Amino acid sequence: MASSRSLMRPLRSLGARSTPTLCRPCIRTIASTANAQAAVSNESSKTPKNLKPLTQEQRDYLDSALRVNQAGELAAVLIYAAQSPILVRSKPHLRKLMSHMYDQEDGHFKTFNGLIHKHRVRPTAMYPLWSVMATGLGWSTAMMGYKAAMACTEAVETEIGGHYNEQIRTLLEMVSQWEAEGYEVGEELSSLVKTLRVIRDEELEHLDHAVEHDAQKAEPHWLLTGVIRAGCRGAIWTYGWHLLWDVYI
Repeated sequence: MASSRSLMRPLRSLGARSTPTLCRPCIRTIASTANAQAAVSNESSKTPKNLKPLTQEQRDYLDSALRVNQAGELAAVLIYAAQSPILVRSKPHLRKLMSHMYDQEDGHFKTFNGLIHKHRVRPTAMYPLWSVMATGLGWSTAMMGYKAAMACTEAVETEIGGHYNEQIRTLLEMVSQWEAEGYEVGEELSSLVKTLRVIRDEELEHLDHAVEHDAQKAEPHWLLTGVIRAGCRGAIWTYGWHLLWDVYI
């Protein structure tokens, strides 16, 4: 708008002092057009984005996703916390790897804690049970040996990677539908998709580390990983079902 005004001042001055009378209406028209264009530009900058309001079903899905993810990352932190002291004593060379994976899981947990707090989503009441089960899984597989502990990581991260992929796919379908309808996508949702992708990739990195460190040499590998994967799927399903009965803040 400042540039439009500065353009108009010399025109008005010129029209008042030296421009023939017949040209003055033309100058006034130019000035009026500049004013109108500036007003339209200013008005458009203040126009809110055409954002699609979330349906109740979509709100419930996002709340559930954040809470399941937070609980899952808590479980991962507790599994590594239970495994690490035992594994590092018997296999000191694993200290750096275990510390790296623990730190990443702790970062994931803190990320979802922040999102839970920001969006005022109440954590589940199942935390005590979740904590006992995760700690027990970590301790028992570590006691079976480092190969079994790595097989545990392989199984858990396989399921968690698939779980995050499903969430990302659902959110991208939601975004595509909104864009097809002419709506803009809010920064919050775009940021959530990016966050899930980063965390998913780090979880799959843990899976690769586990395979590289003899996870598939655990005996019996098929039974151990099969039971753990089934337990993960059951926990995700049970946790998601339980959320339907919780009351959101």
